Amino acid sequence: MTQTLIDSQDSLVSQCDRSILCCHINTTHKIQLIRIRNIPDLHFERVIFPGQRLMFEALPEAKLEICTSPYITLVVRCQNLRVSEVFTPEKALT
Repeated sequence: MTQTLIDSQDSLVSQCDRSILCCHINTTHKIQLIRIRNIPDLHFERVIFPGQRLMFEALPEAKLEICTSPYITLVVRCQNLRVSEVFTPEKALT
């Protein structure tokens, strides 16, 4: 089962003109703790269950820390998680 959460926080990020829409999917079988800590005055931390998808706003220079255990943390630039819509002629007709 895939679940999508959308985090539209009332923070500095959602009010910033440079914010981008990002998506992270937990493709593991473990619960993940994700957080952004490299942006001052921004607190972003969520628990993501296996198969869960989270869409959130972030600054392009933000780094998402993905923790699957106390010893394993992956750091990904939010710019690499950016959601982009692909244009198709069918979408233009709707």
